[in-house]
Amino acid sequence: MKSFYNGFSKSLSFTVLLAILSSFLIVASAGNFFQDFDLTWGDHRAKIFNGGQLLSLSLDKVSGSGFKSKREYLFGRIDMQLKLVAGNSAGTVTAYYLSSEGPTHDEIDFEFLGNTTGDPYILHTNVFTQGKGNREQQFYLWFDPTKNFHTYSIIWDSKQIVFMVDSTPIRVFANAERKGVPFPKNQPMRIHSSLWNADDWATRGGLVKTDWAKAPFTAYYRNFNVQGSTTSKFSNGAWKSQQLDAYSRRRLRWVQKNFMIYNYCTDAKRFPQGIPAECR
Repeated sequence: MKSFYNGFSKSLSFTVLLAILSSFLIVASAGNFFQDFDLTWGDHRAKIFNGGQLLSLSLDKVSGSGFKSKREYLFGRIDMQLKLVAGNSAGTVTAYYLSSEGPTHDEIDFEFLGNTTGDPYILHTNVFTQGKGNREQQFYLWFDPTKNFHTYSIIWDSKQIVFMVDSTPIRVFANAERKGVPFPKNQPMRIHSSLWNADDWATRGGLVKTDWAKAPFTAYYRNFNVQGSTTSKFSNGAWKSQQLDAYSRRRLRWVQKNFMIYNYCTDAKRFPQGIPAECR
């Protein structure tokens, strides 16, 4: 009986130790903007209210605004609900992305390119690895993103990055290291978002300028949620995304067939020497 309790005590101690370690490695929580983010620029144009449950970014002729997460993440699922700038949003860009620091940074981008009233937003996606991007895919959305909140998600592990809108996958960037293509798997990244003026390129290649008479332009954020790791050690073993099931693959094909408006992998004029290796 004594040996049983000794064994039980050791087992319990080991379990408690694992729990303590896991608390440092894994984050799985609904976020609070006061606790999880810093307002980084824009002064009063970035605001947190409703007890940390709602955040807004605004843009006027003087400045835009932005925020970033206090924590860094290496692999996981990041969800954020956004309601984009309504009305004439031409010239504005609302960016929501993961990024590390430095000239060889990694980055995973959602960018929402504004448009004139009645014309659809363009959702611009990109992936940077070791400082190199140029992997753009662009989409129209199948709803008006200014009327209600919608959930935009990044699911990231060592094998792939999945971009999702309201739990529908729109893009998968697979690890192609075997083809010599770097993949973001070593640099922890922070969550960033900003609302800024980009009327030199954002709407019809810069032909449509921001109408400052409509300012301020405001986007709203809520229901931030993260499931993932905050350190590199054991992180990919501790959190792994599941492969897309048959239904999700069908939804991905549906989006790419009906709503994709640009794909760098099929832009032969842009890559006269041949399309990038990850596209083959």
